[in-house]
Amino acid sequence: MEKLMIETEFVTLGQVLKMTNAISSGGMAKWFLEENAVYLNGEEERRRGKKLYDGDLVNIPGVGRFKIVSDASGQADVY
Repeated sequence: MEKLMIETEFVTLGQVLKMTNAISSGGMAKWFLEENAVYLNGEEERRRGKKLYDGDLVNIPGVGRFKIVSDASGQADVY
């Protein structure tokens, strides 16, 4: 499982898809979620605007599993 560092309180599922390179642009999020299963904390999630917070687990089959980690130092990156 990779850590997905964010520098804000929350990030949307659409933003996570783009940050993990599952999609190449934010406009593809709706289509991606209609065609692919994405799991948030073990349950299927299809809302691109769903807010994800520190500690949330995201499983994007074919891309990877990620844990959202809030970074107080302001550095955002995927490990």
